[in-house]
Amino acid sequence: MNSGSCLVHGSGGVDPAWRRKGIGRTVFDWQAWRATCRLQENALAAGVLRNYVEERNPSHLALLQGSGSSIVRYFTEMTRPLDRPIPDLPFPPELEVVSFADGADRNISELVRLAHNDAFQDHWGSEPRDQESWQFTVSHPEFRQDWSLALVDRTTGEVAAYQLGSHDPDSKVLLGHTEGYTDLLGVRRAWRGRGLAPALLAEAMKRYRASGMDNAGLGVDTENPSGALGLYERMGYEPTQRSIVFDLPLEAPAP
Repeated sequence: MNSGSCLVHGSGGVDPAWRRKGIGRTVFDWQAWRATCRLQENALAAGVLRNYVEERNPSHLALLQGSGSSIVRYFTEMTRPLDRPIPDLPFPPELEVVSFADGADRNISELVRLAHNDAFQDHWGSEPRDQESWQFTVSHPEFRQDWSLALVDRTTGEVAAYQLGSHDPDSKVLLGHTEGYTDLLGVRRAWRGRGLAPALLAEAMKRYRASGMDNAGLGVDTENPSGALGLYERMGYEPTQRSIVFDLPLEAPAP
């Protein structure tokens, strides 16, 4: 939860050996209570507790369906085998490709954060990332600096577009293949319509493959009006599973 935000994200799970004992509902109720406390701490009268649930997890779905939460969105996970040809999509000459691994001295991470907040202004459910929440994004153990790229305007020094990559070392066990994953992909509005998103995806695929990955993966808001789903399909990504977003309205009485 960012400072001043009315949106709180929840998540959790119950060991299979301990299911059907009411533990999941107890944890969810505690999350809702704690979320209300956070709203009060930020002097907010109301807010939302949001949870993402895999469609193939019936017990988790049942919990959210019985909690008073409502379905507000659907997201689709997609994957693409890297043994297929990767398109050669050049970048405009006025943009420089800089990875997080090579751009630390230029504070690329902060420049990408600013670009992300600008690019995602018109995306559903997105809120500006403050430096604290952004640091969590770019410092978690699965984040890959060498796969995370920024396209920098050579004249202004601003980031026009970016993609952040990660790798779950358990992907082989969980998915049946190793996978380089695109966590975030964004293009600033002034640079849209110039093919930067597919070019970044193609460059990321090449880096995933060079690192020994079997597939490239990502997730997409299926209702995104930008046409992201169609872009990914044209790039060869195929759906694997769907997640459902549930919102629980919260009220935080004044202390």
